[in-house]
Amino acid sequence: MDRGSDAQKYVWEGAIPLQIHLHESEVTTLPPPPPALILAPRIGYLPLLVPQIKPFFSSALPPGTDTVWFEYKGLPLKWYIPTGVLFDLLCPEPERPWNLTVHFRGYPGNILTPCEGEDSVKWSFINSLKEAAYIINGNCKNVMNMSQSDQVELWRSVMNGGSQQFKVVGDNAISGNLETYIRVSSKLKLGVGGDEFSVKLNSPSSKTQRSIVETDTSGSVKTGRIPVRLYVCNVHDDFEDLEDAPHVDSWDKIAYINRPIEIHREEFFAEKNSISEEMPQAEVEDEQKSSSGDGSGLGTVEEVRETLREHVELCSLPDNAEIKLLRIQGIQPKLETPFAWLANNLMNPERFLHICAYVRVPEPITI
Repeated sequence: MDRGSDAQKYVWEGAIPLQIHLHESEVTTLPPPPPALILAPRIGYLPLLVPQIKPFFSSALPPGTDTVWFEYKGLPLKWYIPTGVLFDLLCPEPERPWNLTVHFRGYPGNILTPCEGEDSVKWSFINSLKEAAYIINGNCKNVMNMSQSDQVELWRSVMNGGSQQFKVVGDNAISGNLETYIRVSSKLKLGVGGDEFSVKLNSPSSKTQRSIVETDTSGSVKTGRIPVRLYVCNVHDDFEDLEDAPHVDSWDKIAYINRPIEIHREEFFAEKNSISEEMPQAEVEDEQKSSSGDGSGLGTVEEVRETLREHVELCSLPDNAEIKLLRIQGIQPKLETPFAWLANNLMNPERFLHICAYVRVPEPITI
C-alpha cells in the first residue's frame, strides 16, 4: 500500500500555531479571557477548530446564538479556504503565532457565505473533490459513487489531519490519518501522471509511487490534468523584504483564478481552461462543461512564473505587473522544481494545488 512520499507526510502533518482572541465587543467579563493557543492543521479549515476554541470563551460570551467567524486584522476570513492557504496568502512574512480574532456573534453575511459548522465545511470539501475529479478524469462519477463508509473515513482523515496520531510501519512512523486518506482516496483514481522526478528519487527499489504516477493500459505514464487554484494579491507599494509587504484589508485586492493544467511529461505541460472569476461560494455543479485551448509548454517553477507574467491580463493587471512572491504549502519552491512534483506532493486533500502569489501593480501616473 502506498504510504505517501516524505513531502506528503510533511504537508499532512503541518500545522500553524494560532493565538486566538475573543473580539472585545463580545467580552462580558472582567478580566477578559486570555487568548486561546492552538495548533491548526494546514490542510484543515477554521470552523473545525470551534469545538476546541469555544470552551476558552464560553463564560465570557453575551446571550445569543453562535454564528462563528474569524478575522485577521479586520479582514473576515473565508471559511472554505484551507487554513494553510489563508496563512500563506495573508502573511507573506510568516507571523508565529498567527494572531486571529474570533467572533461568536454578528456574522458578516455581506462578505462571507453562510457556514453551519462542520456540515458546511464537509460538503464544501466534497464539492471541491468533485470539481477536481472532473478536471482530472472528465467526470466525477467515482466521487459521486463513494460508499457511505468510505465517505465517512475520508472526511474523518481530513478532519484529523495534522493531529499527532502515528503508528510504526517498518522503520518509519507515519500518520494513521494520512494512511487512511491514501487508502480511501486511491479508490477514486485521481492520480496525476507526468511526475518522473518522484520516481527517480525513489528508484530503483521503491514501489510507493504507484498511486501517484498512474499508467494507462499500455503501461505508459498517462497524461494528467492538474486542478490548480491561484490566489493573486495585488499590491501597489514596492517592497524588498516580506515583512514590508502591505497588509491585505479587503478581498477585492485578491484575484482568484481556476487554472487546470495538463501535463504530458515531466518537462512539458499546457494550460487549459483559464478562468478568472470572483472568489467561489464553495459549491460546484456535479457535472460541468469543459472547453480547451492551446497553451505554451512549461514544466518548472521558473516557467510557471513566466506564464503568470504572460497571463496577468486574467487578473486585469497591466503589463508592468511584477511577481514578488510565489508560495505553496508555506514554501517558496526552487525555480528548477518540476511542476508535476509540486502537484503530486503539495496538493491539498481535495486534490487542488493552491498557489499564492503577491504581484506588484504600480499605480498609474496622473498628470
